[in-house]
Amino acid sequence: MFCLRGAALIAFCAATFSPTMAAEPVGQAVQIRTSVSGARGPIAVKDPVYRDERISTSKSGLGQFVFEDGTKLAVGWGSSVVIDKFVYDGKKSVKKLTIMAAKGTFRWISGKSGHSAYEIVTPAGTIGVRGTAFDFYVGRDGTTAVVLLSGAADFCGPGGCRQLTQRCDCVVAKPGGRVTDPERVSRTTLKALGNAQALPFLSGGQRLTGALGWAGTGCGLRAAQFDGTDNALPEKPAPVVEEKPPPKVEEKPREEDPPPRVEEKPQDPGPSEETPGDPGPSEEGPADPGPQQSGDGDQADQDQGAQQNQGQADGQSHD
Repeated sequence: MFCLRGAALIAFCAATFSPTMAAEPVGQAVQIRTSVSGARGPIAVKDPVYRDERISTSKSGLGQFVFEDGTKLAVGWGSSVVIDKFVYDGKKSVKKLTIMAAKGTFRWISGKSGHSAYEIVTPAGTIGVRGTAFDFYVGRDGTTAVVLLSGAADFCGPGGCRQLTQRCDCVVAKPGGRVTDPERVSRTTLKALGNAQALPFLSGGQRLTGALGWAGTGCGLRAAQFDGTDNALPEKPAPVVEEKPPPKVEEKPREEDPPPRVEEKPQDPGPSEETPGDPGPSEEGPADPGPQQSGDGDQADQDQGAQQNQGQADGQSHD
């Protein structure tokens, strides 16, 4: 019985004074989509986040967090980050805030603390914050890209340091390698990273709310796509849409084109009652065409001569 009570007491103490339960809360989740988890399990909106806690997101997950000094951090899909150090001075600012980004995509906006208080550690180097907002990406092989959105930032690795001072400037570094010179982020940057979704907050793959969403407009990466291998985060395949044949449309005659007119020929009214028709040839034979013109003239001369002779005879008998 004593052993059972002792075991129960040990279990109670272990649960009560575990590192997770005794950890100091340093911030709060303000936006959660799909699946985001911490040391205690799934994280929901308004849940606290703790120092030394690892935050992980699913392949479609998204979490937005606000720390005690007002610093804002967005953790995109397929990401893993640890809040490594957090030293709070009790005056709404921190003496030290360090996060270690293992992989994924992020957006950072500094809070009210001094510039030297912030430090972001990646496999390829360290981002020094100078009162600023920026996106950064860490691939599975440790390749890191930083895109400045406002203010200024430094990136230092084994290959040297680079300073970002212009909005949308970007540097890329590989673990143990050199850091590229700052140049404007573009689709060429995504191609070099081997992942079209490496910077989803800039390209529109994931949308943020509030100040975190407002900070990332205007770098020209909307709907960026390219053909290449994805060596970092898997992309969602485009949905397959079956193409259906267009519906058949019956052609109707246009109203402005009337059917062709057919001219009606006048009917033969037949012979008139007043004008007898041509009786045609007689059964006895062809009709007599009558005397020719020369014959008609000879007959007239003969009649005139007969009349003159008759007149002379009448005159002689009179005498």
